Amino acid sequence: MERRLTVAAACAFVVGAVLYSAWLPGQLAAPALDRIDGYVGELAARDQPWSRMFRACDALAGLACMAGVALVVRVREEWQGWLAMALFGLFTTLAAFFPLDCANCGRALSLQAWLHVPASGAANAAVLVAMVVLSAAWGSRVGCAFTAVVFASSGTALVADVFGGYAGLAQRVQVTLIAVWLIYLATRLLGEATPRVETGPMHVVNEGRGHPVLVSSGPAGAWFHGDEVAEGLRSTRSVIRFDRPGLGRSPAAPAPPTLYGEAARLAALVPCTIRATVVAHSVAAWHAEAFARLHPLRVASLVLVEPACEVRRRRRALVAGLGWWLPAFGATWGATALARVLGPSLHRLRNGTLDPYGVYGTGRVVAAVVGEWLAHREMAATLRKVRREHPFLAVPVTVISGGRPNCCHERLAAALGARLVRVPERELPAAVVEACQ
Repeated sequence: MERRLTVAAACAFVVGAVLYSAWLPGQLAAPALDRIDGYVGELAARDQPWSRMFRACDALAGLACMAGVALVVRVREEWQGWLAMALFGLFTTLAAFFPLDCANCGRALSLQAWLHVPASGAANAAVLVAMVVLSAAWGSRVGCAFTAVVFASSGTALVADVFGGYAGLAQRVQVTLIAVWLIYLATRLLGEATPRVETGPMHVVNEGRGHPVLVSSGPAGAWFHGDEVAEGLRSTRSVIRFDRPGLGRSPAAPAPPTLYGEAARLAALVPCTIRATVVAHSVAAWHAEAFARLHPLRVASLVLVEPACEVRRRRRALVAGLGWWLPAFGATWGATALARVLGPSLHRLRNGTLDPYGVYGTGRVVAAVVGEWLAHREMAATLRKVRREHPFLAVPVTVISGGRPNCCHERLAAALGARLVRVPERELPAAVVEACQ
């Protein structure tokens, strides 16, 4: 999947290069414009008959560049260069939304026309920075030589603009070279080996001694969300906390999550000769119930904290296909940028606390959260199948419900013969500790 994302990124840069070069045939549509001293941006001026088409091409070219950057697999040493390429796409799009008022008029009549020049200048500066940084990071002689040529053409265009001669011709050379740079980016991505998604062992924290208590967090949860429970139990229990693939500090898995896989994960964390107490929150209660039904001799008791309600509809094939792409997408610059902007804020909004370890600022976690959400319906369908095929053996079960009465929790408690405990939400950790004693 990583290779396919790289191919998609290369295609996006090729599309951006083609759209960015729309002025080449477009000059035939405006033969009256000066091709020696007139600027390329005049083709999209508001008084030109094909203004909307050229503006659309420029805007789509910028968006294509941003999409290409978003799909590039993240390499830490290259972040400044790809950020500059994203800014090039952004400013190119903004310049398309702020066209010149007229061609050959020599003055700006509106605010949007005044904004066109700095937006275009910022786009040119950003792509020059990207050329320098990426060529240096790759150690590419071809890239460095091409960057020198582009800098020379940009300097020529600046001098021509100051002295008022051949400015349009110099700018046309410059934008042509920028389009060639986009093609070079595409060929570079296709020719290099694609970095693989990070792999490694699952992150597990085991504290205390005594009877094992396995704590499984809810959706988007990390190991530190069980700190209060671990603090109350570690003096008399062996508390095992872990991060599911992609969450917390665990590397991503190459495949979407499944109920059987999560049950097997719980089984792998419990020693074969010991029966463990399993504490599971929200949708992890499904994993715990499946584990108890599939491996009944490994479970001493279940503590289900605000278990998620079942859904009846199965996910569609398109959604299932997206799940296979998410681990690879989590390693891209687009996922990283999304996580840095939204991750910590959403975590604080949902949990009311800061992200003390900075795990929610990584693209891997964003992809894992979306992947678990997409697998929600499929897991519910699998749980119904497991319930039909595997009876629930008599083990103590406690269902802890926070806040108002919940019919879903009542039905689950009745089905499992469980003890139902209702407490205020702020007292949930204390109730879990008491249920595990």
